[in-house]
Amino acid sequence: MSLAALLIAIVAPATLGDPAQEARAQSLETEIRCVQCENEPIAQSTAEIAADMRTLVRERIAAGDSDEEIRAFFRQRYGDFVLFRPPFDARTWALWAAPLLLGGAGLAAILGGRRRRRAAAVDFAPEEGER
Repeated sequence: MSLAALLIAIVAPATLGDPAQEARAQSLETEIRCVQCENEPIAQSTAEIAADMRTLVRERIAAGDSDEEIRAFFRQRYGDFVLFRPPFDARTWALWAAPLLLGGAGLAAILGGRRRRRAAAVDFAPEEGER
């Protein structure tokens, strides 16, 4: 029984004393991507680096850093990729604009296809159809 408790204590990060700080930590842990798992937040990842990152989040909250300062710390250390919602700036504009551009291109393709079908469906006189 003590072995199981020891393993849980090692894997689980220490909870913060203040419930508001604990809620902030849990919220930030869902916004930060595990750099090993890549598509999983550090809150759900079982990788060792994710555990280290969770510990860092909690240490920085306990030290008095704001959420934005913690996000900036992880961005500086791991790049924009580490955030599930990277900030809009000169380097990430294409990432944010891609859904709009792809949606516009799809809409243009659909409308263009409809116009071509209407133009191809021109009524012919019976004698023209026999040729």
